[in-house]
Amino acid sequence: MNVLEKANVLGYAGRYDSCGPKACEVEVNGGLGGIYYAKAEHKTCRLFKTLMDNNCAFDCKYCPNAHGCSTKKASYKPEELAGLFDYLHKQLKVDGLFLSSGIAGDPDKITERMIEAVSLLRGKYGFNGYVHFKVLPGTSYELIKQASELATRLSINIEAPNKAVLNELTSCKDYKIDILRRQAWISRFDLAGGQTTQMIINDLATDKDILRMVDWEYRNLNLSRVYFAAFRPVKGTPLENAEPGSLVRQNRLYNVDFLLRAYGYKIKEFDLVMGAGMLPRQDPKLALAQATFESPLDINEASFDELIRVPGVGPKTARKIVESKVKITKYEQLHELGGWVKRAKPFIEVGGKRQAMLDEF
Repeated sequence: MNVLEKANVLGYAGRYDSCGPKACEVEVNGGLGGIYYAKAEHKTCRLFKTLMDNNCAFDCKYCPNAHGCSTKKASYKPEELAGLFDYLHKQLKVDGLFLSSGIAGDPDKITERMIEAVSLLRGKYGFNGYVHFKVLPGTSYELIKQASELATRLSINIEAPNKAVLNELTSCKDYKIDILRRQAWISRFDLAGGQTTQMIINDLATDKDILRMVDWEYRNLNLSRVYFAAFRPVKGTPLENAEPGSLVRQNRLYNVDFLLRAYGYKIKEFDLVMGAGMLPRQDPKLALAQATFESPLDINEASFDELIRVPGVGPKTARKIVESKVKITKYEQLHELGGWVKRAKPFIEVGGKRQAMLDEF
């Protein structure tokens, strides 16, 4: 199998790892597999997302690369991957590498190959751009430290919000030792792109279970982002006939995640709008505003913390309103400051005017 054939096999095998919210991660059509446009935090880059090796001894029930699955197998030598990426970078304008792997035996041995490939990329080929390095469960501290010195971002997939759920998905990963301990190690390193993780969204856990763990990870492990992946049944896996996860649910979890990170919301606030531990199908910020606003806010008198809880008003707009020396007397002024007037109207008073409030919804 030549390098381009390997690239198509291993690029296809690596598509299940998130490099951004799925709505912002788009595979480039045609040509070589594994190249994506990924957009996050208002930045767009062209990533080559691939596995080092898709042979795997683990038994993850959702994964087509797991032991016993009939997926076509391939693996790179470090020089092959480094040389291939150098070509993609120079000829196809690929900006970054997203590197993960199956675990065919000892996780340290495959991690050493991954590190060697990135070392060649940095040294021999002089690539100074973005490298997202997936840490494999069970990898030693010293190798993770070496990877942190080469990569822009490190991550290890937590996959589930607790040990019980992970045990339903695989018998090969110890939740606390193989994953959480490695996350704690990663949190010690100074990484330009920080640490991220991915969680599979399925019916084995409630939204409350998921968000409680997300909040704990942000507070204790210094994570930059948590990515959510609605479960997708894959032919040839033990869960091929299971129901797919809800994309609406996935997106609502992203909504809350953003409110936690960028707006300063507290996890307990969402208990008000949850039923049986599940978020409503509507926008969580809107649902929370409907449950908590007793009267409209005077937009010129409201504080920053009050304004960011108004649907249609984000942190940037709230800051502009608070810092503005000109009173807002027309809805058009709110629009000019970046507000979404239609969503905000029921919750604010502008120029002595207001729209319908809570009891009129």
